[in-house]
Amino acid sequence: MRSPKSLPTVLLCGLMAGFAGASPRPPEPAATPQQKMVTVPAGTSVLVRMLDAVDSSKNPPGSRFTAILETNLTANGAVVVPKGNTVYGRLAQAKQAGRATGSSELQLELTDIVVNGTAYPILTSDYQVKGSSSGKRSTKRVLGGAGLGAAIGAVAGNAGKGAAIGATVGAVGSVAQKGQSVKVPSETLIEFRLQQPAPLPAR
Repeated sequence: MRSPKSLPTVLLCGLMAGFAGASPRPPEPAATPQQKMVTVPAGTSVLVRMLDAVDSSKNPPGSRFTAILETNLTANGAVVVPKGNTVYGRLAQAKQAGRATGSSELQLELTDIVVNGTAYPILTSDYQVKGSSSGKRSTKRVLGGAGLGAAIGAVAGNAGKGAAIGATVGAVGSVAQKGQSVKVPSETLIEFRLQQPAPLPAR
């Protein structure tokens, strides 16, 4: 018969064996630091250079296009997105003129800007171009000649130099019209403006 004095020893051994067989709790996951964001205010200019051409006779509404930032995107005097970063947009409207009446139209808008490999949504003003068979056209928010250079210079902080640039890149900002279709060629420089504040990662 087991003596009463040995009972606590047996219970202690059993308790230790139970702890030894229990699985250890996994460590708590480390908290992921939140990325600091900077808000680029509405009304900020977004000057881009088209990489893809857009043609009213070939591209249906909803077609995507790619461009790159021509100048730094800034907020409060600091660079948020450097020039050269990729920008995406879409063809919001495309209308091809008929044989006898009507005119061709294009309406473009930006949808995303790429920062550190991630696309962030943006909402911008649109760029519109309207052509006609008579050779007339009306455009909005497209820059060319000295006006284009002055805009680049103003963003870069040198309006005088920008005007000189415009003398050499005037043809870049033009919109081509052939027959009854209108086309925004590759390398065209277009200015959009943010319609809503855009939160983007801080550098």
